[in-house]
Amino acid sequence: MGEFDVQVAVVTGGARGIGAEIARRFARDGARVVCADVLDTSDIVAEITDGGGLAEGCKLDVTDAEAAAATIKSVFEAHQRLDILVNNAGITRDQLLVRMKPEDWDLVLGINLDGVFNVTQPVAKLMMRQKSGRIVNVASVVGLMGNAGQANYAASKAGLIGFTKSLARELGPRNVTVNAVAPGYIQTPMTDKLTDDQREALLKNIAIPRLGTPGDVADAVAFLAGPQASYITGVVLNISGGLYI
Repeated sequence: MGEFDVQVAVVTGGARGIGAEIARRFARDGARVVCADVLDTSDIVAEITDGGGLAEGCKLDVTDAEAAAATIKSVFEAHQRLDILVNNAGITRDQLLVRMKPEDWDLVLGINLDGVFNVTQPVAKLMMRQKSGRIVNVASVVGLMGNAGQANYAASKAGLIGFTKSLARELGPRNVTVNAVAPGYIQTPMTDKLTDDQREALLKNIAIPRLGTPGDVADAVAFLAGPQASYITGVVLNISGGLYI
């Protein structure tokens, strides 16, 4: 028996990167994973199902509130339950504030924060009726410490942390927990482009001198969604290797 047997988990931004790794992690422990993304999810779905797991994909632009509500309704009607939501979809459009285009501010806030509202509202209604559920939001250490050139991204992730704490208070009486993870620098194609000097300078600021992996984040998300975290809600789990302490 897997930890998440018979449970249904929706992961936004599940097509690649951290979202895909979270989907793999849930599937390994028996969950039926719904990978929702504006990108094509066929590769991750095929990988999971070819390995004997349960997965399906759906096209979803989280900025479209009607589409988000319809997607959640469809998932629930198909499986008669929705146990876990991971709000992972997000983007960056980095630039110093004095040079930042208003459309890049709006785009980042629209996906990273408004998109979470659009998906979470219909899920919260279902979980309240079920009197059970786990919501895990993927924030960022940048939302805790700030970062030059990322005012839009930091604002969106700081807002997500406030959203998490508020919603935890609202849904706790219905046995629904709401938590967040705050990853630091994670090994991705973006960090692969760093020069040796850039990587060395970056690692000097991290107590555990390595970049994190998508698996580090996925394990933390699985913990917060699992039975061991049944009395944990409203927390922000810092996964930065000591970049922010």
